[in-house]
Amino acid sequence: MKRTRRNHGATFKAQVAVAAIKGDKTLAELAEQFSVHPTQITE
Repeated sequence: MKRTRRNHGATFKAQVAVAAIKGDKTLAELAEQFSVHPTQITE
């Protein structure tokens, strides 16, 4: 079965960006929390 790509909305992206800027958690922890790849957070 082929997985479809997930499209993240602007609000979700903003939540991830704010969490990354705060610096409370590592990239790995944020990636697990938001179910995204760490590379997506850095970009």
